[in-house]
Amino acid sequence: MITGGPPCQPFSQAASQRFVKEDDRFKRLGFSDKEKGTLLLDFISYIEYFEPKAFVLENVPGLLTIDSGQQLHKSLEQLSSIGYKHTTPKTVNAVDYGVPQFRERLIIWGTNVKNVDPQLPPPTHGRDMFGEPYNVVANVLSNIPKDCVNHASREHKVESVARYRTLEFGQREKLGRVDRLNPYKPSKTVIAGGMNGGGRSHLHPFIARTMTVRECARLQTFADSFKFVGTISRQFTQVGNAVPPLLAEHFARLILTEVFKRKPPSNLGHTKHISRENIEDLVEKMFQNSLKEKPEWIYHSHSSA
Repeated sequence: MITGGPPCQPFSQAASQRFVKEDDRFKRLGFSDKEKGTLLLDFISYIEYFEPKAFVLENVPGLLTIDSGQQLHKSLEQLSSIGYKHTTPKTVNAVDYGVPQFRERLIIWGTNVKNVDPQLPPPTHGRDMFGEPYNVVANVLSNIPKDCVNHASREHKVESVARYRTLEFGQREKLGRVDRLNPYKPSKTVIAGGMNGGGRSHLHPFIARTMTVRECARLQTFADSFKFVGTISRQFTQVGNAVPPLLAEHFARLILTEVFKRKPPSNLGHTKHISRENIEDLVEKMFQNSLKEKPEWIYHSHSSA
């Protein structure tokens, strides 16, 4: 099996929109990016060469719209010509699979095994009566151990904290272009940064500071035992570039069953840090923990924008 996420920055709107429209970097370069734009083609060539039973391709939704999706369509046609069937190219949202974060990604999987019709895994969470309610920020940020690895907070200027403290839940601080998270809702997309990464993160729901690497990793459903290395900026980049493990697990379990005819474990392995306590209790626990950590940095208000 071959899995991969060819670097997505050339196709990403989030990466390019950090710059003003007059900046050359505002425009998505797509396949014309000489450094990273052709790596999708390399990924396809590896599948053609090794002929694995299955493959998984992950990227940003922008890969569907750059050049109207022509290059992606051509690449998938190459695989079809050598006997691969694949899912219809469409985006999935990690929040629909239990991840406490709105995160749209293009994920395509395929196989050359006969009598297997590749389909996306069915969503497990949502607003309708048939799914579990969405997991939210409070489900994963209320119980992080103080001594947890990658859990050191950044230094902040007094002026920055003063600006942050005026924000309501879900509101953006325009100068720093960071958002205060709402503990009652799924997180906004955890991001890596700009064209080359930049170590950005959202703001904590109750403390006027940016999130720690571990807090971002919790929103991505990484286990606390997973250690990120390098500078703080690189650690944020690693977290923001990753596929949420819980989302990946849903695909892995489906492929394991359909292609390899093996039965996956009965329980999901990446839900360990998603608390099932009452949301109001979890939010109160977060608030009390925040008071202990940095009482002078607590926001002025705790209502929605």
